[in-house]
Amino acid sequence: MASIWVGHRGTVRDYPGFSPSVDAEAIRKAIRGIGTDEKTVISVLTERSNAQRQLIAKEYQAAYEKELKDDLKGDLSGHFEHLMVALVTPPAVFDAKQLKKSMKGTGTDEDTLIEILTTRTSRQMKEVSQAYYTIYKKSLGDAISSETSGDFRKALLTLTDGRRDESPKVDEHLAKKDAQILYNAGENKWGTDEDKFTEILCLRSFPQLKLTFDEYRNISQKDIEDSIKGELSGHFEDLLLAIVHCVRNTPAFLAQRLYRALKGAGTDEFTLNRIMVSRSEIDLLDIRYEFKKHCGYSLYSAIKSDTSGDYESALLKICGGDD
Repeated sequence: MASIWVGHRGTVRDYPGFSPSVDAEAIRKAIRGIGTDEKTVISVLTERSNAQRQLIAKEYQAAYEKELKDDLKGDLSGHFEHLMVALVTPPAVFDAKQLKKSMKGTGTDEDTLIEILTTRTSRQMKEVSQAYYTIYKKSLGDAISSETSGDFRKALLTLTDGRRDESPKVDEHLAKKDAQILYNAGENKWGTDEDKFTEILCLRSFPQLKLTFDEYRNISQKDIEDSIKGELSGHFEDLLLAIVHCVRNTPAFLAQRLYRALKGAGTDEFTLNRIMVSRSEIDLLDIRYEFKKHCGYSLYSAIKSDTSGDYESALLKICGGDD
């Protein structure tokens, strides 16, 4: 059974001739000795798939009666530690923890909520919700409800439910109908019917929405983005624009997020780690392509000039190559 967390355009693949016990022992030696052998930790963890890392963690626990992630936390530090721990975390658990972090303390990190909820499939979101409940004994929906409000909240909850249609089939008649509904709900109306935007943009499949946006252009002589910008505002507007961007090109949306995380004075390691780890087995090759296309320089070179030390080495291994 193929994992719903693995695609065809990743930089990280299953390691051939994989032996969890050999790897567990290598990591144990690397972090147990005097001074840590970071090179070994990096090469083992970045060259194995997530599924293989779970087997290493299991083996590690059985052999040494310690949690691999706890030993990594105890021995490493800073952004490098966060990255290595992220690599050994199951994808749904990782997303659940990232969502929790984005809602922690004062102020909510809406951009992170939007990024995760717009780029995960329905099946992935169902697993993330389960993981969230298992870890925090509270539903993800309740958590989001208490941190957000209004149309933004309504749309996020619809995405959290994982009810978006995933079938590849498109229905031309429905696309025309939905395009007209969107037009009537916005451009063609005094005031805006936000619920219609939420319903269509959060429940229809991406291929279906692509067709709907083409039809929308035919009816209104406008791109759906321009209508959303003109009709809506705040985080709700940001969320719908993110959905449209993902429908048109998810890797380009994530490349833009990486560009923002890497540009300017400080690096946003929270976002950098999340996208590099969570897309490394799905579409990081496509994200690299889009990054180069839009920025004129490679993701590899951006990481190289913005990070350093073991953290840099590990990120470059995950990146997988220069473009």
